Amino acid sequence: MNEQPPTAYSEQSDDELIAGTLAGKTRAYDELVRRHSRKLNGMLIQMLNSEADAYDVAQESFLKAFHSLRYFKGNSSFYTWLYSIALNQARNFLRKRKREHAYSLDNDENGDPLEKDSELADRGLDADPVRKAHIADLRRKLAQAITQLSPAHQEVINLCDIQGLSYPEIAKIINISEGTLRSRLHYAHRQLQGILADEHPAG
Repeated sequence: MNEQPPTAYSEQSDDELIAGTLAGKTRAYDELVRRHSRKLNGMLIQMLNSEADAYDVAQESFLKAFHSLRYFKGNSSFYTWLYSIALNQARNFLRKRKREHAYSLDNDENGDPLEKDSELADRGLDADPVRKAHIADLRRKLAQAITQLSPAHQEVINLCDIQGLSYPEIAKIINISEGTLRSRLHYAHRQLQGILADEHPAG
């Protein structure tokens, strides 16, 4: 089978890559994986608190998406559809991990899950050490507060506030109405404010 060179695939849209994949061009799907891996891994790291577990779940999600691609109807963007698959995979993984290892989301034995992200985000910046330490401390406090939310509220905070997805995208990913999403996000924000106020009162 003659396939286009990799550079040609990088210039194609997701829809073109999907069509190519369904036509048997494996490099087209390789480009879809390359294009969306970083963002998908970011979401999963936030959910699973583990880079290794996030990588495994991401690979499983891409594999499942590949085998299910013929059922993709194009009613949403490819990455919205992919995120929906990955979210379900992550939920299943968390349930399995909790059963097998009695693992709790607020277990900080392995350290702060966002600490590495914080260090990477600050790398190369010329901010003074005091400011950088203050930002890192705020991130840790916020990450710890998020772990005290229910899984459903953690999901909407992750997808909206951390991943930056739009309301329509998130609603499709977790299969709820936009109105329900807005209500859930509002309640999650109020919970976070309450947790942070209780644990770190002003004055």
